[in-house]
Amino acid sequence: MMEPLEKRLEKAMAELQAAQEAVARTERELRSASFSVLSSDRAVRATAGPQGELTGIEFLENKYRDMSPQELAASVLEAASAARLKMNRHVMKAMAPFTEPSSNVPELKGFELDWERVFGPEVLREDGETASRGGPAAPAWRDALGDEGED
Repeated sequence: MMEPLEKRLEKAMAELQAAQEAVARTERELRSASFSVLSSDRAVRATAGPQGELTGIEFLENKYRDMSPQELAASVLEAASAARLKMNRHVMKAMAPFTEPSSNVPELKGFELDWERVFGPEVLREDGETASRGGPAAPAWRDALGDEGED
């Protein structure tokens, strides 16, 4: 037996209100989120803010003093890129519930997002996933530097 229209509308309105409250909570949480990541050589810590922007760089244990400018630049770019990726994945996870259809109200389908288009293809790759056959994924910062460490 089909549920009366009034009852279905009431459920839909309650679900919509709950979704609006959840979106507001998620927005507040995301506005204050940040992630810090160490470079693989442990010389640099970069912090990305809520919109993926670089909000901090720390040079650790004076390691930078023994690094060439190219090595230091590569460490900064690696840490910054990884922090931004971590923030992007956090946004995806936080927004996931809003992309799913409602189990109570089938008419509320959720919304679709093309995360690859929003954040780039690396956000959908698993950590450690290879970019080419048989080899490790090249860090994104390597594209910015030539063989001599120059752009």
